[in-house]
Amino acid sequence: MTATTTATTATPAVPADARVTWWRVVRAEWIKFRSLRSSVIMLAATVVVFAALGLGFATFLADNPPEPGTPAPPGGPSSLDPLGASLGGVNLAQLLVGTLGVLLVAGEYATGMIRSSLAAVPKRWPVLAAKVAVLAGVALAVLVPTVLLTFLGGQAILGDEGISLSDDGVLRAVLGTALYLAGVGVLGMALGALLRTTAGALTSLVALLLVIPGLASLLPESWSEAISPYLPSNAGQAFMSLSSEADLLSPGAGLAVFLGWLVVSVGGAVILLRRRDA
Repeated sequence: MTATTTATTATPAVPADARVTWWRVVRAEWIKFRSLRSSVIMLAATVVVFAALGLGFATFLADNPPEPGTPAPPGGPSSLDPLGASLGGVNLAQLLVGTLGVLLVAGEYATGMIRSSLAAVPKRWPVLAAKVAVLAGVALAVLVPTVLLTFLGGQAILGDEGISLSDDGVLRAVLGTALYLAGVGVLGMALGALLRTTAGALTSLVALLLVIPGLASLLPESWSEAISPYLPSNAGQAFMSLSSEADLLSPGAGLAVFLGWLVVSVGGAVILLRRRDA
């Protein structure tokens, strides 16, 4: 008589410590971030450009002081007053950190790595949320001291013509500059997720930050006043400035509008990430 033996293969249970958790997704994105040479290069370039331009503008202002009695220009980063000189690198630095944000997402779509990330995290949205958290955290950790040291260095160059962090609105403007740059990185990341192509996302970022504000200023005055203050770069200018200008929002309103841009863009990216195939 032949005995029939039935072998039952049991599927091993997944260990409890192998679950997908928020902190593990963040850790995975942090490993990706620090492993990419382009991430380190772009972040370092942002720091170098911001500091070099800020100190350079401060040196220029120290060597070419305005004539006595000349009204001080508004205190935004685009003007050569003591604050604007030391923060003048923000205009170019925003393009670099925005490019970093674009590359971190659009680059994964280009290589196909995004499929592995989404397969490991079926809910999908934590992947993008973790990318945003890592970029924002790293950018703030690097840019806050960079902006502070550049400001202090610029004021040291200006000497008696400089201003102090304790002056009204200065600390808010300095820290707001670091927050703005980190936010532009997040905006670039959201555009990369929305458009999935590096070229398209970069083009959209430059248009949103530089081209559209310029075009808006050419519109009839009533239209320009209704649109311009609510564009992301102009909203950022509002909380990076010492004084309120007629064509800018108040610092608090500017911050709220800028954060609104980030929430809407990242939220839209999350919705499309969940609905579209990778």
